[in-house]
Amino acid sequence: MRTLSDLGYVQTNNHQSYQNQDLNLCAEDYSLLTDLYQLTMAACYTGEGIEQKRASFELSVRRLPEGFGYLIAMGLEQAIAYLAKLRFSSSQISALQATGIFAQAPERFWSLLAEGRFTGDVWAVPEGTAVFANQPLLRVEAPLWQAQLVETYLLNTINYQTLIATRAARLRDIAGKDARLLEFGTRRAFSPQGSLWAARAALAGGLDATSNVLAALKLGQLPSGTMAHALVMALSAIEGTEEQAFSAFHQYFPGAPLLIDTYDTVAAAQTLAEKVNSGEIELTGVRLDSGDLVTLSKKVRSLLPHVSIFASGDLDEWEIARLKAEGAQIDGYGLGTKLVTGSPVNGVYKLVDIDGIPVMKQSSGKITYPGRKQIFRSYVEGKVQTDRLGLVGESPIDQQPLLQLIVKEGESVRSPETLTTIRQRTAASVASLPEQTRRLHEPISVKVEISEALQELIKETQKQTTEAQRHRGKL
Repeated sequence: MRTLSDLGYVQTNNHQSYQNQDLNLCAEDYSLLTDLYQLTMAACYTGEGIEQKRASFELSVRRLPEGFGYLIAMGLEQAIAYLAKLRFSSSQISALQATGIFAQAPERFWSLLAEGRFTGDVWAVPEGTAVFANQPLLRVEAPLWQAQLVETYLLNTINYQTLIATRAARLRDIAGKDARLLEFGTRRAFSPQGSLWAARAALAGGLDATSNVLAALKLGQLPSGTMAHALVMALSAIEGTEEQAFSAFHQYFPGAPLLIDTYDTVAAAQTLAEKVNSGEIELTGVRLDSGDLVTLSKKVRSLLPHVSIFASGDLDEWEIARLKAEGAQIDGYGLGTKLVTGSPVNGVYKLVDIDGIPVMKQSSGKITYPGRKQIFRSYVEGKVQTDRLGLVGESPIDQQPLLQLIVKEGESVRSPETLTTIRQRTAASVASLPEQTRRLHEPISVKVEISEALQELIKETQKQTTEAQRHRGKL
């Protein structure tokens, strides 16, 4: 691995001060949390004198993850916060200069960074909205260098939160409105930052609470959790029995469920049943984390008929569907690994218009549609019937335009939404989808029609591209 010293570059005091081996992220770092090519392209645009040309980029998903019939858009709030704080400090600029990578970049590039902030517009579907393949979740309209630079961060937060929110919505849909669903994924999330985003997206997608204390408190929520096997083993070893471990924990946290599968699940339930029946304790819930959850939950229910049974242990929507189908007596679920990991949402961020000129990518399997677009959604008896993907100037025709203006000239034009509002929108969005789109096995997405105007623009753009290539071939 090469370092700046290995390459012979001088490390200035500013660059030295910017080094930080713990790699913890703060808002001041946002400008550098990008791929190198965003900066090199911005430098190139500046050298060519086109950095201020108005550009439009759209963020969409070419294909849904396997087994998904829809996505729930999420991450917009963090995207807006990022754009609002986007600045380059003198130490960051010095650190970039010290790399030597930009030695041939025009001097104007450095003043552009030093003076720059996001001044563009953002159109987006509201968080909690169901979307499908090839539909723009978000559009950035800004000076070219700005619109290009923000790609990496926008994809990072929207791709990940959209994945988690969609999984959460599917979990809620399968588990039912009365099941209590908790997010337990912090230890399995891809990073500490990711764990905060996962907790937020899970709550906005329909889960009831998170065990992530920092995320919960930052979001104005109460953290929720139970106990670990370590407590049962530690207190059992020191104080004598599993029963004494239960009594000790219950004394300090009488409302928390007790984890009863450390040794013998049924024996533990029998012990607790004796205490409950004698009036010695009032037990709110127990948790099962291993074993045959169907059989064990039925046995525990027979012993503790009025106590909530909570299950965890690598659960996902398919497993919950199986448990319910087989008659498991479970009132709530803890969701961790399979909620915060899994098949990624492979969102892309592509240029669709530059200086008023529609453009499109024509690579095999990676075609994009040209022009600034809008999603027009139609409903029949409260259910989504079709979506029409058209151009921004088209009329709705009794359809609802989904993309809304969120940021105007770098300033947010609406107040942040509460988690409750987003969660309610998610629930309504899922409820509005056809059953074939919501099902887990071989779901069928809502039909997305391409408007006549967009079809004509596609043909015209392809024709112009072909003619330009033919003309260059004759030169």
